[in-house]
Amino acid sequence: VQLQASGGGLVHAGDSLRLSCAASGRTLSSYGMAWFRQAPGEEREFVARIIKSSIMTYYADAVKGRFTISRDNAKNTVYLQMNSLKPEDTAVYYCAARTTTFGEYAYWGQGTLVTVSS
Repeated sequence: VQLQASGGGLVHAGDSLRLSCAASGRTLSSYGMAWFRQAPGEEREFVARIIKSSIMTYYADAVKGRFTISRDNAKNTVYLQMNSLKPEDTAVYYCAARTTTFGEYAYWGQGTLVTVSS
């Protein structure tokens, strides 16, 4: 599966942004999906994930209550709705996919930059 992330940009603190991750090559319903991010000079970190059936979602503590991950299998797209953005959310955001419930994410998108100014 090929993943294409989009929707990043420059926003002010408190604003909202929605990232999209479009998949091609395979149907997205076969994959558990996640968003990760990497801030300048930092290691990549987990942000959110959603299982294949969309019943369960999981979030990093830093974004819980502000970010929402969702998926539209008919559109083969996963979203990350980001509200109440903070300067510390500034990072390159990556979507990722895996076929197993646990384990590594084998497929990655190219990343989309989100910059939050104070």
